[in-house]
Amino acid sequence: MGFGYAGDCFGPVGERRKLDDIRRSLLDPGCSGPETVYAIAMDTGRKMDRQMLMEKHLLFGVVVYAKGRLGREPVRSQGHIHLPSPLSGISTPEVYEIWNGEAVIYMQETAGDSPGRCYAVYAMPGQVVIVPPGWAHATISANPMKQLVFGAWCDREYAFGYDGVRRHGGLAWFPVLDEQDRLSWQANPRYERSELVCKVPGDYRALNIESGVPIYTMLERDRENFDYVAWPQVKAGVWEGYVP
Repeated sequence: MGFGYAGDCFGPVGERRKLDDIRRSLLDPGCSGPETVYAIAMDTGRKMDRQMLMEKHLLFGVVVYAKGRLGREPVRSQGHIHLPSPLSGISTPEVYEIWNGEAVIYMQETAGDSPGRCYAVYAMPGQVVIVPPGWAHATISANPMKQLVFGAWCDREYAFGYDGVRRHGGLAWFPVLDEQDRLSWQANPRYERSELVCKVPGDYRALNIESGVPIYTMLERDRENFDYVAWPQVKAGVWEGYVP
């Protein structure tokens, strides 16, 4: 649950999120599970890229999850919305790339009483999932026997909003594991009724994603590639009717 860096790379020691930090958003707030649920190293990269990342207002984060369960749920984050960025003035997207384990990126259009469209996007190592601006979302480890590890491009001045999610005791759908570690979904009755679409990652070519190429490499090849992370307006047409 820690981080180390090669000589040509930089990064922080990392922060740890405890089970007590996320209980309010779980199906069973009193459940047992790993004391440290996940660890985060925000603002990592190659030393030669540091100035460019600052200029592009980009931040590359790495997250590692513990193995195990949180009661009946898999190890997961609590769920949040990206608050408006001081740079663009609006909520920003996030570009995930799965490195190890099995992930579900859950997302819903709002954290209000009506969650809008709800998606559970199942992703394996090497796959990319993009959460659009303004959507409430959480990252879930779909296999309790493996550590989930992923990287993500974020806006440099990221800030998370938790109020709507916590007011409803979580997101609109809870992931639930049975005794054979099979994943299903349970609706949160504190929201209006919604439908959950379970799917694999979509075609993100309109967001400059090239299949099989690591997302950090994509930026190295083209420094304009992820401008929409800090400036979502440049892809305004993509976010309309977006399907992940």
